[in-house]
This record gives sequence, C-alpha cells and structure tokens, in this order.
Amino acid sequence: MTKLIILCVIMASFAIFAACKNKKTTMFENLSSNDFAHEFAADTNAVLLDVRTDAEVMQGIIPQSIHIDIQKYTFADEVEKLDKTKNYYIYCRSGGRSSTACQYLRTRNFLGKIVNLDGGITHWEGEVTQ
Repeated sequence: MTKLIILCVIMASFAIFAACKNKKTTMFENLSSNDFAHEFAADTNAVLLDVRTDAEVMQGIIPQSIHIDIQKYTFADEVEKLDKTKNYYIYCRSGGRSSTACQYLRTRNFLGKIVNLDGGITHWEGEVTQ
C-alpha cells in the first residue's frame, strides 16, 4: 500500500511539473509602455508588430513596426511568413487583440520572446509617427 501511495505521489508530481512546464511555454509577457520600449530598444533580435486595423494605423504607428491586421482573414498566412526565431513585441489599440496575437504566435511554435504592450498604443508614451 505504501509503495502505491509513493508511486501516486511521484506520478502526480510529474503531472504537475509537465503542466507547469507546458504553461510556461504558452505564456507571454505583458509590459508597461516604459518597460516595453526599453526592452524592445535593447533587443537585437526584436520585431515590433502592430495588429490593429488599417484605419487605426492611419492614425499613427510606433516607429519600426510592421503591420498585420489581426482581423483580416490573411492574418494566419501573414504570421506564417514571419521568422519564428525572432522576439516579437506586439501592440494594438488597447492590448486585447495584441494579447490574442501573442497567444496565437505561441501556438504556432514561435520560439523567441513574445511581449504584449499592456494597454496598447493608447498607453504608449513614446513617439508615434503618421
């Protein structure tokens, strides 16, 4: 009976470890505007990704960003063209769609860091170009 209990404890420990490890690989970071800007600037392997609509982009973008509208049917195809070894810093208007995009990139086996701009471009304190 004692061996069975020990075996169950060991199996449960492995299951918890596997769940935690799997959760870690599906996670992404949410960073404030200031932290997002500093990490992006210091990251030599970074890509800045804007997932807003075309109309929103017309109001201005964060410099150096590439645009792939998450609401377009071509989003998945455009994402598949991206380098999966890069680190992606992703933003939208308020942080919701970019959070979804972060999760999507992780499910598509993107290997690098994935970072969401918490609060989106509405909380951005840096330069915006038109």
